[in-house]
Amino acid sequence: MSELNATAAALLGLLHEGPQTGGQLVAAARERFGSFFSVTRSQVYRELPALAEDGLVRLGKQGPRSSQQYVITAAGKKAFKAWLAGEPGPDHLRSPLILRLVHASTLTAKQRTALIDSAKAVYNGEHEAARAAVKAAEDPYAKAIAEFGVARAKAVLKLLDSIPKA
Repeated sequence: MSELNATAAALLGLLHEGPQTGGQLVAAARERFGSFFSVTRSQVYRELPALAEDGLVRLGKQGPRSSQQYVITAAGKKAFKAWLAGEPGPDHLRSPLILRLVHASTLTAKQRTALIDSAKAVYNGEHEAARAAVKAAEDPYAKAIAEFGVARAKAVLKLLDSIPKA
């Protein structure tokens, strides 16, 4: 078995909660990790067969419309626990918004304004959702992560306010 990548570890962590289909994993990842770690549909469907091949998950029940459940194995639980206990290494920010802002000078003033206004609307929504998550969190880890979401949204909004639209 090779060392787990972060996406594989995220999926194994979600499968600790019980069997799930690929679609359920995509939705759960978006809900649980959306403010700090993106997991795309294509990543999920690329990782699941590899995890099965490594014996970390097995096929579960066949669901509606040919959906396939996956179940974490004992080896998968062991690999996930080892990943959790390992050194985290450096974080890598992967933001399509920041990438666009790096190249925003090639846009027209109208396009830059639209980009910034659109991003502000998104991050104002994320800020409100994160604030609600802080209030709702009972688990101290969930609360700390929700507070990170608040701080991240505030930081992006501050960045957007500092960029000239013209």
